[in-house]
Amino acid sequence: MLLDGHSLAYRAFFALPAENFSTVDGQTTNAIYGFTSMLSNTLRDEEPTHLAVAFDVSRKTWRSAEFAEYKANRTSTPDDFRGQVELIGELLDAMNVPRFGVEGFEADDVIATLATQAEAAGFEVLIVTGDRDSFQLVSDHVTVLYPTKGVSELTRFTPEKVEERYGLTPAQYPDFAALRGDPSDNLPGIPGVGEKTAAKWIRQFGSFAELVERAGEVKGKAGQNLRDHLEAVRLNRRLTELDRTVELPTGPEGLERRPYDRTALQVVMDALEFRNPNFRERLFNADPGTGEQEAEPEPGVQVDGRVLQTGELAPWLAEHGSGPLGMATVDTWQLGVGSVTEVALATAAGPAAWFDPARLDAGDEQAFAGWLADPGSPKTVHDAKSAMRVLAEHGWTVEGVTMDTALAAYLATPGRRTFALDALSIAYLGRELEPPAADGQLELGLDGAEGDQEAAERDALMRTARTVLDLGEALSEKLAQVGAAELLRDMELPVSAVLAGMERAGVAVDRAHLEAMEEQFAGAVQQAVREAHDTVGHEFNLGSPKQLQEVFFGELGLPKTKKTKTGYTTDADALAWLATQTDHELPVIMLRHREQARLRSTVEGLIKTIAADGRIHTTFSQTVAATGRLSSTDPNLQNVPIRTDEGRAIRRGFVVGEGYESLLTADYSQIELRVMAHLSEDEGLVEAFTSGEDLHDTVASQVFSVPRTDVDHEMRRKIKAMSYGLAYGLSAFGLSQQLGIEAAEARKLMENYFERFGGVRDYLRRVVDEARATGYTETMFGRRRYLPDLNSDNRQRREMAERMALNAPIQGTAADIVKLAMLRVDRALHAASLQTRLLLQVHDEVVLEVAPGEREPVEELVRREMAGAVSLRAPLDVAVGVGADWESAAH
Repeated sequence: MLLDGHSLAYRAFFALPAENFSTVDGQTTNAIYGFTSMLSNTLRDEEPTHLAVAFDVSRKTWRSAEFAEYKANRTSTPDDFRGQVELIGELLDAMNVPRFGVEGFEADDVIATLATQAEAAGFEVLIVTGDRDSFQLVSDHVTVLYPTKGVSELTRFTPEKVEERYGLTPAQYPDFAALRGDPSDNLPGIPGVGEKTAAKWIRQFGSFAELVERAGEVKGKAGQNLRDHLEAVRLNRRLTELDRTVELPTGPEGLERRPYDRTALQVVMDALEFRNPNFRERLFNADPGTGEQEAEPEPGVQVDGRVLQTGELAPWLAEHGSGPLGMATVDTWQLGVGSVTEVALATAAGPAAWFDPARLDAGDEQAFAGWLADPGSPKTVHDAKSAMRVLAEHGWTVEGVTMDTALAAYLATPGRRTFALDALSIAYLGRELEPPAADGQLELGLDGAEGDQEAAERDALMRTARTVLDLGEALSEKLAQVGAAELLRDMELPVSAVLAGMERAGVAVDRAHLEAMEEQFAGAVQQAVREAHDTVGHEFNLGSPKQLQEVFFGELGLPKTKKTKTGYTTDADALAWLATQTDHELPVIMLRHREQARLRSTVEGLIKTIAADGRIHTTFSQTVAATGRLSSTDPNLQNVPIRTDEGRAIRRGFVVGEGYESLLTADYSQIELRVMAHLSEDEGLVEAFTSGEDLHDTVASQVFSVPRTDVDHEMRRKIKAMSYGLAYGLSAFGLSQQLGIEAAEARKLMENYFERFGGVRDYLRRVVDEARATGYTETMFGRRRYLPDLNSDNRQRREMAERMALNAPIQGTAADIVKLAMLRVDRALHAASLQTRLLLQVHDEVVLEVAPGEREPVEELVRREMAGAVSLRAPLDVAVGVGADWESAAH
């Protein structure tokens, strides 16, 4: 089976909606998904013994050399598509599928060569392609599978099918194609001659050569047109003929299918975020090595496992607890309440143990608590924060975690799509985390005669603990290679312990206040619906894009917005644009409706997560943002607006809890800009910070060459957007969009800025050049972000990587500073025996719950520890506020 990779991928690209197929990083994957789906289906249905995929290399081929206009009418290849072809290549490599691309030839020339050689060697040949020129290859032993509906339906073109479709033999097809011409390849046809006439002539004269020889016999205007265009159709005939003599590194005999590199394929699939189990199962079921692996299964990690009875944990820990142990748990955590139901421990030498924490006697519990709290007993855990949080529910403190495999993998490769244990095990150990067969190794359980399934599950948990330990060792080596071992030890692991405490504490909320706000937003949504219906004159569904398009562009005749596959867009940007282009009220009403609906959804989400203790226990993640910033989920507190009246009202629902005096908030003033000043060493920018004057006024006065007193609001707005934009990798086009100005004005503004602050310009250039050379950027504290796309041929991916290279060191350093500040504040609170505690970290802000009588010492402590987190050329400035709720504590 031979596949035309470009033809099929391009067909998939346009068959599947791009908006439904993309990764979190914005990589479109519709062509890859469609190609892979078609490949897995044909492998399943046809079961080929030999397989290869051919790709075009470029548009410069022997055909374009002979005819400069060949395919010249085609638009440039979409950047999204070009990037996907590279990734399809990676996927095929992991499947051990040979792929060909020969300079100067097209994919169908490679296929023609292999098909001809294979047929001569006695093979039955299947060609999967969307290029009809391949019909000339069809014979009794060569069949073309041609997509007739997207990439999901394939029609088999045998000699009989070609004759049924065109009334011609496969050998006559290139004669017919030469006369018909091919607009897609920019090959001109004969005026007035379509497919029916072309086929009739070939049937009448037998071949193209005979037709040309007897062209004078063709009557009428069509005959004259033929004679007038003989040279063009002769050229068409040469270009339509496929070259069957391309020199290739191997022939058909070298295309025998080989087993997948399943580890590499899992990594590629994870990176592409193809998580649909049915999709993955279809592809893996087509692995030619599956049967062999089933006959001789590779043994997984082996452990000398014991199910510990009551009284047996203490002696087991006495024997094995001093060395490194991997730990895995089965636990629950919901709305601030959790418990551990199973624990497994494993050594590198083989001994492993499973126990039920509920069945520990006093001696076992004391031994386990002592081992957990002993900083000298090294522990390897996957997602240590979750373990610390839930173990604390039993009164157990965790110290001595020397390796968190999730955090280590994140530091080693922050761009990974997933840090799940099963994916990391495959990536670093080549080991799949699958439960054992029902006849597990363990025969006896806590009751002396447990079922096979329970034994298997306990055995699986012990093997998971061993996998965690082995993975930790592999990641230790990786961290040493990338210089991130200290970052894990000194920052991420300690921060995870602080976050575990914050998640357990939660933050108190005023349920009645939030419920009143939810009712208010619900009323505003309904009011907007009524206004929309009134202004149009009838009811319609404000949530239906199709109905909105009919109302906006059909009934009301408003200006057309950006065209999409489903019509004209009515997204927020389009509505905002329409509001400026028309006096009609509907766009403004729709914007208000969506904003109020979003706020209602936010508040609904908050109310649903209020725990029995009246507090919200959000979950913080250290492994989501590649820059090192923390994120929160369940609920996402970063969704709560900061600068709007509604957002401030929502924040008033977060209040001081019982037994505490007030909330205290603290954050760094303009931390990204201070980091940029420090890293760029620009004297002018550093001076702007140290002068004591307003930063944006000072910078604006220099950029616009006016006295500070003459800086107006608009100047300040532009400079503020410019300064922060540079820290986030903003381009001149992005700045123009943000400020609502022409791109030329934005470009001039950037040029003026760089004239005044040349150090910033030089730094931004330097950081991209260094990242392009090394493959990564780095924060002040050694946090790396790998950006292989800096050297990509795909312009879109390359420019995205350049923006990441600009902002990663600045944002990443700022995130690291906030983490260091949290650690310093938490340690200082404990050292001073204060009862005040950290509750939240959102964006660059930390929120503390202040115990009675501790406000002054806590405020002094917070200012001191945060300001001293790191020494910058533009010194850190800490703003602090205190109040009875989150909004009142704003500063």
